[in-house]
Amino acid sequence: MKRLGVAAAVGIAAGELLQGLAQSEDAYERAPIGYSKGVPQDPVARLDARFRGSKVAGARDDREVVRRLLAEIGAPESSQLLVFSKTSFQNDLISPAHPRALYFSDDVYIGWVPGGLVEVASMDPDLGCIFYRFDPRQTRTPDPESNTFFVRDADCLRCHGGQFIRDIPGNLARSVVTDATGMPQLQFGSTLVDYTTPLAERWGGWYVTGRHGTARHRGNVIASGAGGYSPTDLETGANLTNITSRVSLSAYLAPTSDIVALMVFEHQIAFHNALTKASFRARQMLAYQRGLQTDLKENITEEPVYESCQRVFAHAVQDLLDVLLFKDEAEFPAGGIEGSSSFATDFGRTALKDGEGRSLRDFQLAKRLFKYRCSYLIYTPGFTKLQPVLRRMALERLWKALTQPGTEPRYDYLTSHERETILGILHQTLSNLPPCFEQKPGMREKASP
Repeated sequence: MKRLGVAAAVGIAAGELLQGLAQSEDAYERAPIGYSKGVPQDPVARLDARFRGSKVAGARDDREVVRRLLAEIGAPESSQLLVFSKTSFQNDLISPAHPRALYFSDDVYIGWVPGGLVEVASMDPDLGCIFYRFDPRQTRTPDPESNTFFVRDADCLRCHGGQFIRDIPGNLARSVVTDATGMPQLQFGSTLVDYTTPLAERWGGWYVTGRHGTARHRGNVIASGAGGYSPTDLETGANLTNITSRVSLSAYLAPTSDIVALMVFEHQIAFHNALTKASFRARQMLAYQRGLQTDLKENITEEPVYESCQRVFAHAVQDLLDVLLFKDEAEFPAGGIEGSSSFATDFGRTALKDGEGRSLRDFQLAKRLFKYRCSYLIYTPGFTKLQPVLRRMALERLWKALTQPGTEPRYDYLTSHERETILGILHQTLSNLPPCFEQKPGMREKASP
């Protein structure tokens, strides 16, 4: 009876803790996360350590600095995305005639306005998204105050850890109506975009190159009048494979803002945010549980033993798995989409393939983004270095979704062929799998992918 009383008390207290965390914009600044005081181990932190002797320091101009920086972090130039809305701290430099360029690898995002600073968001396995600024015109000597080339920028958290993203430091993409200067016309609203957002609501304030059939989006246009975008505006911005008549791109690294790259980018930021939130919640609850176990003189465990802690882990796993398996992915237009650059090819160069040459980086593009709907980001350090219990639970739930679909109806959009293929790919390419992956489910039924 005493145990039941303790469990009930823990449930109430844990609920109060989660409510308090949800209401606090800087919960990640406290233990066990300690975001701002933590020592980053993200790719850019490691790059800064070797930057003094790199070729980047000898680049002749900021364009070349950015090009070499992309090569250092493994981001293809074809990942270039162009944003002309004034939704960055460098607003005074941004306009439809002078957009901000974004580039990305699997775990680093680079923002750059020609003539301005480079903005960097880099994924740390423990701390989540770390934000930096970097002056490409000062590449020979580090910042005198921090003694680093890439300076952590706490100002980014006003939007990326408070106003638009709650509970975590994270990335975001916004779709806004703009005027001719790129100024958002917020009377028409603002949409936070991810892979679930309908195409009709995406890309206001962005350039978009590529084909998408009869579907219409908000990219490539500015508001023509007091009513916001008109059907005519949207028509003139549709299915553009070349935007050089609208903006001079000689200062940039590519002449495109590829639609396929845009959609991959929007999946990535959703996954990284879900991953960070799941990681933070699990670690916060385990720290809370350890405190209670200490006070109650119980054995300290790394498994969630109280029901409330188990419930938090279960919700974190489900939220993460939803993004991992592309649940509620937005409907594709009839005829699919087609990119306008080499991004699709460049993206596939780092694919981990099974014995039949299949990978989680294989595009589909006719009815959905990827052929096999399990995110390639499962290989990144953010996932592989998750809190061990959370990672194990996520993989066990993934295995169940792939092998026992009747018990996981929320993922019944995955065909049996797709599930079997994902399982086979993971079995051959992902290390440190839980024992359940060694079982032979015998799923041989074939269905069209």
